[in-house]
Amino acid sequence: METVSIARYRRDDADDVDSADAATSGTASDGTTADGEWIAIIEPNFTGHRWRYVEWVAQACVEGGHRCLVVTDTAYAEHPLVQRILREARPDLRVVLLDLHTVPRGLQYACSVYMRFRDFYARALADISRTTRVKLVVVPYADYFFYTLAALDTPFGKTPWIAIVMGMTFHHAQAGLRTPRRPFVDLVKSMLFRRGLRARGLRTLLTIDPTLPDWLARMTRTAASPESTSHANSRPTRLAYVADPFPEIDAVDPQIARARLGLDARTRYLLVYGAIGERKGIRELMQALMHKGDAPCLVIAGQQDDETRAFINAHAPHLTPAPVIFDRFVPDDMERDLFSACDAVWLGYHKHYGMSGVLVQAYRFGKPVLASADGLIGWFCRDGALGPLLDDLEPATIAHAIDTLAQGWNARAPGAGIARMDAHLLARNTLDQFKHTLQDAMV
Repeated sequence: METVSIARYRRDDADDVDSADAATSGTASDGTTADGEWIAIIEPNFTGHRWRYVEWVAQACVEGGHRCLVVTDTAYAEHPLVQRILREARPDLRVVLLDLHTVPRGLQYACSVYMRFRDFYARALADISRTTRVKLVVVPYADYFFYTLAALDTPFGKTPWIAIVMGMTFHHAQAGLRTPRRPFVDLVKSMLFRRGLRARGLRTLLTIDPTLPDWLARMTRTAASPESTSHANSRPTRLAYVADPFPEIDAVDPQIARARLGLDARTRYLLVYGAIGERKGIRELMQALMHKGDAPCLVIAGQQDDETRAFINAHAPHLTPAPVIFDRFVPDDMERDLFSACDAVWLGYHKHYGMSGVLVQAYRFGKPVLASADGLIGWFCRDGALGPLLDDLEPATIAHAIDTLAQGWNARAPGAGIARMDAHLLARNTLDQFKHTLQDAMV
């Protein structure tokens, strides 16, 4: 995944409303000015998995002895994470709501999503710095603006910052991953990326893609960087791998989980989980199952976008057995029940080449996956040990993969997991490992 998105953009009206007045005027959530120095976690988008990263980074800050401000857009005032922070009212963890989605005037903002996001981050730090001393900025999803650093340097002025990138794919072809070949685009983005590593104040850049540090190391060994003599920093920032985390949560008894979810005790269930949109491959999966007589029952869990909801509603009546649909935000306890109850997890994503937290969750619960052979998902699953790989999303390919998967079901009770491979790279994808990596970068 190398696209960037937010829930919506708001146009800057003619009366020029100052973003600092939109919600909390840059103060902490209790309306008071914060004392001392704080770490600011800035994330304008709480959709998909992004809010989870904010939560985990905030926990790493607090557990490391730091005080932390979570900064997001006013659109997420009712989000469960925001409400939980407000409800707990901790002295070392606060939330700031700002208008981060208003697009300022200017051709550069109208034409470039990267420039719009860059403005959101710069505006956020400027607003909170009026009342709060910020010693460090953490950006959980720097893909939004990272390519602008080559020409414009940091959006955070003199404030040091660390960041995570999650969807860089320009190096995948050279790393041997199955991904669309874009020689010119990939070359340009690789140059912008390497130059961005020299941005002022960037202490550490973390990536959830284990192939990216390896690629950079090879590039560094084979050629001297032409950018090194023409940028503010004489040395590039350290690039390190941080494993995409999932908490160490024990599965519950599958039949107990099924009872709580209202699922049948004997049916085989295939879970589609997360933000349910086109890239989930849900269209291709449902169309394949419509023509398969012995299909497992789909469990579709997570908030759906409007277009995907319309498709699911139109096609669900044609599936046998009828799918079980939870079109809503999924809390932690329900998530645990879903991964405990279902027999396998769908990862046949459409034009998605980055990492997937759902893959980590499936591994953690010992559930086999039906996975696309493309991108990082295919790279992690390349030996077939985690489940059948899908070379494409044609109905016959999907049907064959389900049949292959079903051969293992006969030896296991419904909902039962399989043995995890502790030597697998995904064994490192724990929340503790993630926090330790972040805390080391904050020092």
